[in-house]
Amino acid sequence: MKSVFLKSLVFSLIAVSLWSCKKDETKSVATSGTAGSLKSSATSVVLDKTMLASNVITFNITNPNFGFSAAVTNVLQMAIKGTNFANAKEAILGANISSKAYNGLDFNNLLLSLNLPTTANTDVEIRVKSSISNNIAPIYSNVVALSAKPFPLTAWIYVPGNYQGWNPSTADSLVSLAGNGVYTGVIAFDGNNFKVTPAKKWDIAYGDAGGGKLSTTGGDISSISPGSKELTVDLNARTFTIAPLAWGIIGNAIPGSNWSVDSDMKFINDGKGTWKITTALTGGEFKFRKNRDWGTNFGGSSNGALTGDNIVVSTAGNYTITLDLPNNKFIMVRN
Repeated sequence: MKSVFLKSLVFSLIAVSLWSCKKDETKSVATSGTAGSLKSSATSVVLDKTMLASNVITFNITNPNFGFSAAVTNVLQMAIKGTNFANAKEAILGANISSKAYNGLDFNNLLLSLNLPTTANTDVEIRVKSSISNNIAPIYSNVVALSAKPFPLTAWIYVPGNYQGWNPSTADSLVSLAGNGVYTGVIAFDGNNFKVTPAKKWDIAYGDAGGGKLSTTGGDISSISPGSKELTVDLNARTFTIAPLAWGIIGNAIPGSNWSVDSDMKFINDGKGTWKITTALTGGEFKFRKNRDWGTNFGGSSNGALTGDNIVVSTAGNYTITLDLPNNKFIMVRN
């Protein structure tokens, strides 16, 4: 009886062992993968500002096979032809995506990121990098060739007026970062009139048609009062808005200020959002103040970060001060 029991026990253990081995054999193991494919709806793309919202190119992707079903992350890689993707720019497409369409604005930005010229076509190469894990090497699709020419996205218009002698060639500018016909900037007006010109000449000039409207037959536009104003011009709708906007410095380090008189800074209309002033400073302290009011003000720390503390000037001299609001910092250089 004991012998029969032992035989039965051994048989059971062998069966369990065989079942376990069989179960292990069904485990999914990732392989090096078989590459997917990439197709483009166009072989040549020449962009301009009329295409910003239009679909200009579509990429169709067939996902690779890594040996089992898994979420595949695809990244579109673009590089100048002949560089072997050494300095490729990448755009994440997402997991298991099969198609990606680009409008003119987004694809133009991708082309500009390669520093392509805007005056002639450049041959570029595009492929898809696919991966499922940091532990498994990515694989790449076939390469698609494309001849492409982006356009310079940033555009300017000009504001000649009494504040600078009515000379379009030396007038301050407004900038459109999106190249979409809407321009903005800050100009130190003298309280008198101005007009708006698309170029640094009088061939076309927009004036006040009443009710915030612009027209090529409109009269001079009033700057309302002396001081810095934020001017926004929409050439699509032919409208404009103007409102006070000034940043200055105030404090006992500024001759003649004594914490009661602001020295206005100049806004740099280059799309970076900075204000600048070059002025003499004495030993003391100062702060930045918006619209000559303490409602919005900033000081700064020794490392250039904007804070609530007064900025200390320990050495008298002539300084150039830059207020960089988008990056929450200031730069002060002794000349």
